[in-house]
Amino acid sequence: MANIVAIVGRPNVGKSTLFNRLIERKQAIMDDESGVTRDRHYGVCEWNGKKFTVIDTGGYVKGSTDIFEGAIRTQVQQALSEASVILFMVDCHTGLHGLDEEFAQILREVNKPLFVVTNKADNQKRIDDSTEFYALGLTDRLFPVASSNGWGTGDLLDEVVKELDEEEEESDSGLPKIAILAGPMRVNLLLSMPYWEKSAPSSPTYPVPPEMPSTRGTPCLVKTLY
Repeated sequence: MANIVAIVGRPNVGKSTLFNRLIERKQAIMDDESGVTRDRHYGVCEWNGKKFTVIDTGGYVKGSTDIFEGAIRTQVQQALSEASVILFMVDCHTGLHGLDEEFAQILREVNKPLFVVTNKADNQKRIDDSTEFYALGLTDRLFPVASSNGWGTGDLLDEVVKELDEEEEESDSGLPKIAILAGPMRVNLLLSMPYWEKSAPSSPTYPVPPEMPSTRGTPCLVKTLY
């Protein structure tokens, strides 16, 4: 089984910033406006000799009737299904939010290693304030970080990699990688799942990098912009 770490949480807590920090490049778009991240984004992180896949997801809003937020919920649920470790990101600047508590109810049904990551802990007061997230009752593994500058991410990764499996080195199987130049609906039919959402004509579609989760001998489909 591939080692996959999913970053999840409500909108605007800094998930994409942490994702970019872990993969060491600016791949995910960061913006103060919610809803910018709609699809799942994949990248590769290496820490203490272990390489693993990281998934960035959009902000989860339970019960919303907004068409985009409904599509995001589907993407988040798929990421939770794929993940071997879950990073539940919250914002210790704004504090415990009702959306955090609602999403915690979803995570209680997921039986996988879980870390609560309190982002924006860029001073001692915010680090101290992070303890209020223990009230979620999910786990005692709570890690304050400042993903904008990387503070605390090393301690977090030290613990995350302990939960990952030792993988055998994969040889190049010689199987082809296929790039598809097509609209999202045609790609979805090929993959038999709604991986790339396009809920309205104005909805952007971003390229997915080639560092997808290990296919273990299955040809890899990579969608491109159309």
